[in-house]
Amino acid sequence: MLIGIISDTHDHLENTRKALSLLKEKKVDVIIHCGDFCAPFMIDELEKTGIPVHCIFGNIDDKFLTTRKADSSKNIKLHGETAELEIDGKKIAVNHYPLIAESLALTGKYDLVCYGHTHKKDKRLLGKTLLINPGEIMGRFNGLSIAIYNTETGEAEHLPI
Repeated sequence: MLIGIISDTHDHLENTRKALSLLKEKKVDVIIHCGDFCAPFMIDELEKTGIPVHCIFGNIDDKFLTTRKADSSKNIKLHGETAELEIDGKKIAVNHYPLIAESLALTGKYDLVCYGHTHKKDKRLLGKTLLINPGEIMGRFNGLSIAIYNTETGEAEHLPI
């Protein structure tokens, strides 16, 4: 199974649409958004994919309106500040902040831990846990990227948008 990982969309519709199009082209089965949608209308863009999406809040998200929008969605699951998931037998945690994500990874409880916030791609093995930041979609640092995690191989790759 393939899991698409994105973060820090920051209302940038054009880049988000490109990223989601690439994930559909790669035939991902599920998407994880590591926070910082910004406005609730970004939920609509995620929903248009028809792909199940697991999301968490970043530091600048509208928690009230985004929650209402996600609650009325068919394929969006908003988990709050942290998500703990099991997908295709893999234990996964998601948090927006790198220090919290690193702490989660160091517990050894997860196969994969995803985070955002820094807008910079990262991929490290901490013990047996793969820690990954997919990079940003916003375009703040001109290095637009996403990541795809393969549950069969336990490996992930960054892809430019």
